[in-house]
Amino acid sequence: MTLSFHLNGDRVDLDGIAPTTTLLDWLRETRGLTGTKEGCNEGDCGACTVMVGDNDGLRAVNACILFLPQLHGKSVTTVEGLAAPDGTLHPVQQAMVDHHGSQCGFCTPGFVMSLATAHQTGARDHDDTLAGNLCRCTGYAPIIRAAEAAFDQPAPPHLARADDTAEGGFALAGAALPETADELAEWYLAHPRGTLIGGATDLGLHVTKQMRELGEVAFLHRCRDLQGIDIGSDGIRIGAGVTITRMMQALTPHFPGLSDMLRRYGSTQVRNAATIGGNIANASPIGDGPPALIALGATLHLRRGDTTRDLPLEDFFLDYGKQDRQPGEFVAAITLPRQDDRLECYKISKRFDQDISALCGCFNISVTDGSVTDARIAFGGMAAIPKRATAVEAALTGQPWTEDTIAATWDAWEEDFQPISDMRASAAYRLDVARNLLTRYFLADLGAPTDLAQVTA
Repeated sequence: MTLSFHLNGDRVDLDGIAPTTTLLDWLRETRGLTGTKEGCNEGDCGACTVMVGDNDGLRAVNACILFLPQLHGKSVTTVEGLAAPDGTLHPVQQAMVDHHGSQCGFCTPGFVMSLATAHQTGARDHDDTLAGNLCRCTGYAPIIRAAEAAFDQPAPPHLARADDTAEGGFALAGAALPETADELAEWYLAHPRGTLIGGATDLGLHVTKQMRELGEVAFLHRCRDLQGIDIGSDGIRIGAGVTITRMMQALTPHFPGLSDMLRRYGSTQVRNAATIGGNIANASPIGDGPPALIALGATLHLRRGDTTRDLPLEDFFLDYGKQDRQPGEFVAAITLPRQDDRLECYKISKRFDQDISALCGCFNISVTDGSVTDARIAFGGMAAIPKRATAVEAALTGQPWTEDTIAATWDAWEEDFQPISDMRASAAYRLDVARNLLTRYFLADLGAPTDLAQVTA
């Protein structure tokens, strides 16, 4: 058996498929399940949202950038499988009817699947749940009213998650599905030009938008030993396969500023699929994860075959598109040293939800007896790589924690960064905002109100 999963309660066994076939295309073109819609085909609009379940529970994901092998051993529910076997509508479906939550109806299946998954899991922040679903005609007010009404109803038992019971021995042509990090290391050493796929929230677009062939691929979702979170007395070790959702939940008690920023990392559907290892390994200069991790002093753990090595995360990024990673070497984990929480992260983008950063600044500054004793500041969107502001850090360290010290760092910012102008922001804007964010961090540390979601003119 090559590929097995459950679809709307029925087992599916597939042979001979291309490993980069998306769930969306397969549902619509092969199974005739056209309730799952194609809108943006890049994970932004949510029209293709489906419910995926496994031993970790249920979650909403985008079918358009989810490859079929990522479903091996899981269960999938589409809008066609949401109602009970006797035809009774799911509470969310009924509430959408009762509260007039649909007009043209194109986006409605995606909204329903996002809300139904939240209903099953007990997630009540409807704004967060629906940040990845776009409606252009109904408007969100009746949809939110439907969500609120549905949550008073019990969760239907027929949507309980399916256990992961798929057999091993996955043997799809051109693809590997390792069960452990050891198997992955062996495969990648033998196929160093292969592509590793975690959540596919980035690589999925290479297929759907750039029409690229990925060549030999390995899907990592069954490597459970890459998905652990170990909170120890000296550090917090996070496996490369941990999703952004799980990382956000685990770090909330320790670094709430990081979790608040990750809340704006894509949408619920994207965070449920994207992995921190992928976020690091793709080395985007505008990725939001690395600046925060660098500011926390993260150590990166790499593996090639049986050989492992560690390095400071900031040393991994060498230049645009270039990392300190050998052929056949992969990101295995990161470790954050335990420390007092002094971290604040500021994501600057044109939209609050689901937008790419113009810049993302993360500040971790220690102050003792009124003087700066240590400073770690890192930015995305200010250089060709995620980068520390070492000149600014030096200008702060050992100085009194005052407005005069903040002002004295003005010229140091240009030593650290020479940003470019592009469609998201001009170079001058980026520098000005970076400087202002240090002031914002300083004022917040003094207790001044700086939360832009709460402060009004």
